[in-house]
Amino acid sequence: MKTQDSADLCYPHLYNNSCKKPTSLWTEVVLVQIILSVISLIAVALNLLVIISVSHFRQLRTPTNILLLSLAVSDLLVGFISMPGEIYRNTSCWFLGDNICFIFNYLCFIITSASVGNMVLISIDRYVAICDPLHYQTRVTGRRVKVCICLCWLCSIVYSILFVKDDLIQTGRNNYCYGECVTAMDFITATFDLVITFMAPITIIIVLYMRVFVVAVSQARAMRAQVTAVKLQLSTTTANKSELKAARTLGVLVLVFLLCFCPYYCLSLAGEDSFSSSTIFAVYYLYCFNSSLNPVIYALFYPWFRKTVKLIVTLKILKPGSYEAQIL
Repeated sequence: MKTQDSADLCYPHLYNNSCKKPTSLWTEVVLVQIILSVISLIAVALNLLVIISVSHFRQLRTPTNILLLSLAVSDLLVGFISMPGEIYRNTSCWFLGDNICFIFNYLCFIITSASVGNMVLISIDRYVAICDPLHYQTRVTGRRVKVCICLCWLCSIVYSILFVKDDLIQTGRNNYCYGECVTAMDFITATFDLVITFMAPITIIIVLYMRVFVVAVSQARAMRAQVTAVKLQLSTTTANKSELKAARTLGVLVLVFLLCFCPYYCLSLAGEDSFSSSTIFAVYYLYCFNSSLNPVIYALFYPWFRKTVKLIVTLKILKPGSYEAQIL
C-alpha cells in the first residue's frame, strides 16, 4: 500500500514530507500546456516586435511610444517568465528547488507591479496630451518619461521585496511539503498590496480617463462643427486629431487591461479560499493573456506598427540607415 501511494508523490523517498503529484488527467494537462504555451510564445513574439520597432526606428521614439516600449518589456517578461512558470507550477511538481522558487515569485511580483505602473504612466501621458496640450511638449519630454519609467521599475523592485521578505530570511518556509512553490502574505500585507497595486492605480486610471473622455468628446464635436480658429484659441483645452486618435487607442488598451486585471484582484478581495484552484488558475491566466492582446491592439489601431513589422520580418531593418526610415 505504501509503495502504491508513494508513486503519487513528488519525492517518494521523502514519504512523509513530499507533496502529491497533480491528479489531473494527462490529456487535460497536455492540452492546457499546449494552449498556454502557444499564448506565451505569441506574447513573447509580438511584444518583441514592439520593442524592436520603437527601439530601432528613430521616428518612433516619442514619449508615448517609450511608455509603450516599457509596457512591452513587462508584457514580454510575462510571456517569457510568468506564464511558463505558472504552467510548470500548476501542472507538475516543483523540482527546481527553493531558490529558483524565490526568484520566480519575486520576478512575478516585480512584473505585475511594473505593468500597473506603466498603465498609470500611460494614463497620465494621455491626460496631459488631451487636457493640457499647450504644455504637453514642455512637460512630457523624452528624458522625463525615461526617468519616470526607471523610477517605476525601481519602485517595483523595492516594493516587491515586501512579499518575499519571509523567503529572504529562509527560502521555502511557506512550502508545506517538498515539491511545491508558494508564497504567502499576512492580512496586513495583502490589504496593503490590494490598495497600492489595485485600488489606487485603478482609481487614478479611471479618473484620468474619464476626464480625457469628456475633453476628447468636446474636441471631437468642435472639429465636426468646424469651429473657427478664433474660438479654438479661446478654448482652454485643444487637441489635434492625432492626439485624439492616440487617446482612443490607448483608451482601448487601458480598458482591456482593466477587464483582464480586475478579476485577478477581485478574486483576492473576495478571498481565494472561496474558489477552486482551477478558477484561480483561469483568472490568473486571464491577466497574463492581456500581455498577448496589447500588441494586437497596436496592430489594429497603429499603421506604423504594421509597417515596422513588415520591415522587421523581411529583415529590411538590417540595411544601413534603416533606422531613419519614414514610418509615420
